[in-house]
Amino acid sequence: MSETKTVLVTGGAGFIGSNYCRYVLKNHPGYRVVVLDALTYAGNLSTMADMADDPATSSRFRFYPGKIQDETVVNGIIKCEKVDFVVNFAAESHNDRSILDPGSFIQTDVYGVFTLLDAVKRHNVERLCHISTDEVYGTIDDGQFTENSPLEPNTPYSSSKAGGELQARAHRITYGTPTVVTRCGNNFGPFQFPEKLIPFFVSRLIDNKKVPLYGSGQQVRDWVFVMDHCSGIDHVLHHGELGEAYNIGSDCEKPNIDIVHRLLKLLDKPESLIKRIGDPRGGAHDKRYSIDATKLKSTGWKPAYDFEEALERTVQWYVDNQSWWREVTATADYHAFVTRFYGKYLGEDL
Repeated sequence: MSETKTVLVTGGAGFIGSNYCRYVLKNHPGYRVVVLDALTYAGNLSTMADMADDPATSSRFRFYPGKIQDETVVNGIIKCEKVDFVVNFAAESHNDRSILDPGSFIQTDVYGVFTLLDAVKRHNVERLCHISTDEVYGTIDDGQFTENSPLEPNTPYSSSKAGGELQARAHRITYGTPTVVTRCGNNFGPFQFPEKLIPFFVSRLIDNKKVPLYGSGQQVRDWVFVMDHCSGIDHVLHHGELGEAYNIGSDCEKPNIDIVHRLLKLLDKPESLIKRIGDPRGGAHDKRYSIDATKLKSTGWKPAYDFEEALERTVQWYVDNQSWWREVTATADYHAFVTRFYGKYLGEDL
């Protein structure tokens, strides 16, 4: 008989969080999943509809609207649902938006994490897994970041994420709160909000719109398919050493221009749809991310997906699920962001 546990997934209506919920429901048949999500621009009910509506999972899935910085909501859910684990995906998570509105990132990514940590301590939750990012390390020209590399974030987003995970570290040392931290590279896969590079470009290319590429496109990112990230998180949640941080990566470094060329090929679109633009981040665009996941791999975890196959599968998902992303891109918030951030570069191509 499968072990019974209740996992509170904060930010579970978002891209990585919803995929993690699917992973748990599939791989832990005795587990219940409880989602807390503020349903901001990056989270919506349609992302969770399959889990809520499927008779095979609906009895083990529950959703609550709310913010992680709301102490009453967080403590109420943990208490009434008898939560065993907390996995925190809830975050403002887009570098470009952080430049336009840095204050909201501090509220969620720092103060919100503090609220969760205090509730975990108060209710004796078994452990909290805080989902961070490789961007807390900053940029690196050569070699790879390890878990012992200094945190040198370069944007309001990455600095807010560093602040959140330092709260987790301090809580562990000061109060003995059972925390673990994960740091991952650039994710891609189904249900990713279409502001991020791959879904943003795919959705535009499907409609034969030009895609904005910063400079030469030689910025290098460490790419991870979302389900590999989810399996890594779950491994850390169950087997990671308390108080430790773990990099999750699949050793898949690609320059942005390489990703764009792959997308053009998969969608059979011409290179003329690439529009070179200046850096709208004003020099805060990190040149290269690269992380060493040896520490996590030494505990028995390894990525399972081939990059090329996963990318093709992802692109096909966006082709097949246009109703999902068209609903998102039709919102006033999405249009306002794209116009404000890219309008002067794309002009009539917007």
